[in-house]
Amino acid sequence: MERPIRVLHVEDNPRDAELVRSQLKAADIPHELIWVDRQESFASALATHPFDLILCDYNLPGFNGLAALRLARERQPDVPVIIITGVLTDEEAAKCLEAGATDYVLKDRVSRLGFAVMRSIQDAEQRRLRGLAEAALRESEERTRSLLEFAPDAFLIVDDAGRIQMANAAAERVFDYTRKELIGQPVEMLMPARYRQGHIQHRDMFGRSPQTREMGVGLELIGLRRDGREFPISVSLGSVEVGGKRLNISAVRDVSERHRLEEQLRQAQRMEVVGRLAGGVAHDFNNLLTVIIGVAELVLEQVKDGDPLRADLEEIHRAGERGALLTKQLLAFSRKQLLQPEVLNLNTVVAKMEGLLRRLIHEDIDLVVEGAQGLGSVKADPGQIEQVIANLAVNARDAMPQGGQLTIETLDVELDEDYPRQHGVAVRPGSYVMLAITDTGTGMDEATRARIFEPYFTTKASGKGTGLGLSTVFGIVKQSEGLIWVYSEVGRGTSFKIYLPRVAEVAGSTFLHAATGPTRGTETILVVEDEKGLRNLVARILQSAGYTVRTAADGKEALHELERVEGPVSLMITDVVMPGLSGPSLAEEAGRIRSGIKVLYMSGYTDDTVMRHRILDERLPFIGKPFTAVALGRKVREVLDSKD
Repeated sequence: MERPIRVLHVEDNPRDAELVRSQLKAADIPHELIWVDRQESFASALATHPFDLILCDYNLPGFNGLAALRLARERQPDVPVIIITGVLTDEEAAKCLEAGATDYVLKDRVSRLGFAVMRSIQDAEQRRLRGLAEAALRESEERTRSLLEFAPDAFLIVDDAGRIQMANAAAERVFDYTRKELIGQPVEMLMPARYRQGHIQHRDMFGRSPQTREMGVGLELIGLRRDGREFPISVSLGSVEVGGKRLNISAVRDVSERHRLEEQLRQAQRMEVVGRLAGGVAHDFNNLLTVIIGVAELVLEQVKDGDPLRADLEEIHRAGERGALLTKQLLAFSRKQLLQPEVLNLNTVVAKMEGLLRRLIHEDIDLVVEGAQGLGSVKADPGQIEQVIANLAVNARDAMPQGGQLTIETLDVELDEDYPRQHGVAVRPGSYVMLAITDTGTGMDEATRARIFEPYFTTKASGKGTGLGLSTVFGIVKQSEGLIWVYSEVGRGTSFKIYLPRVAEVAGSTFLHAATGPTRGTETILVVEDEKGLRNLVARILQSAGYTVRTAADGKEALHELERVEGPVSLMITDVVMPGLSGPSLAEEAGRIRSGIKVLYMSGYTDDTVMRHRILDERLPFIGKPFTAVALGRKVREVLDSKD
């Protein structure tokens, strides 16, 4: 033993007390012995010192072994007690053991005292260790229970029969049942009926083989809420043996939000792929359309009214313009169009468009405008915002063939962190200006609503639309760093809500208008364009307007032309992206050769780093393809007449 045991001996006979002492010594038991001979001293010793063992005579004056046992159990309940007596009936022995005695030794067999003491001490130590283990187990169970209780995932403990034995707070929240309603019920109640038989078979297999255990991790299943709604869940299964019984532990995670975000990502990726394709096609088409429109305009100037060719040329010109509109819509959808953002007040934009909107919609459709007082400003391209409103108004008109009401509403709003989760969209929390366009038309089902922004998707009859109107709206809003959200009910109508970031600046009154002014001149102009057809067309347009024109197919040829031309070159018109030198790099080199030369950039689309950061951000002179001869003439004259 590590230390002597402390023994309390209750005995009124000194000779018997000495006998006990000698037996302990003979048994080689290290000990400290305190001897008392009456009840008072026994009680005092119990109150004063802790003991490892109590030896007690059964027959004491005015005090017997049973009374001593009761007192010992009250004061030091875990200490073993051995009764030592001369005579003890079987009935008395039974009473002593029932009262808590560990053992009893007859005085005529006192030689077995050493064995009885050792056994009692060992049993007491075992009880102490078992108590510590049980306490540790209870603490561990409580800690585990607390961890499960506050875990974000639902935890269910299910017995071998498939009945729920424990459910945590998250299980109540996930499945919308109270714990009382869950306990004792078959776990199959938490899954749709079509999956229950398969689950029972899987449960019977689970745990019987390593392969089956592997299947119990991260299972993607369908859960069933109390109200009958199905939802996706991820389930991990494990099993433990408790008291000879197997218990299955299920960790259940509601993955509805994850599935929503994954679908949102897939949709965004689909839109991005289609947008990239659309942008690339539009870029190539713009060069072709510029030539078609421009050549048609040049030839029309030479054909007299009444000439049979004139109608054909006009048809070609109109087709080119329709193609230009389509490419513009494709660029808007793919977010690669040229934007010239200004600080705007949406109330002002809507007010200036009200007359146009009334002409766009039918007479049996009421137009209601509800503009918020003191509306904040946004930064966007005014022409593109006008297109968004017009497209949505036309879409609303077509959804109300029997008439109805079109409402345009503006409002300052704050979007909090819960908004993206509640509406299934990606948007940063903050201050926004909302533009809502709502109709009382036919509405859409969920399948239609999920596809309305896809290019060329339309529910209209053949010939009634291109399928690009809403795609254009989507692209403009996204390129303006905004959000568009749609709510619709079949038979009740649709509401498009656009959220644009609110800015602190005060809106001005500038809107895009067609430029006016002279288009002719006599200056020398250098045209740099790698597309031969487009280069020749621009040269012809400018020559017909009185300018002297030199051409170059790339930057190297342009620099050579600037070095050898005699006299001033007032303007260089260059494509932004070309083989070799880009437009801005060419302009820098040209400035060293011809100090003060002015530059007009042209491009089919703006999905280019050089274009965005060196042309648009610095507000350099620019004309977007496709352009008409008139538009080019006015832009050239504007740049030549500028004082910069």
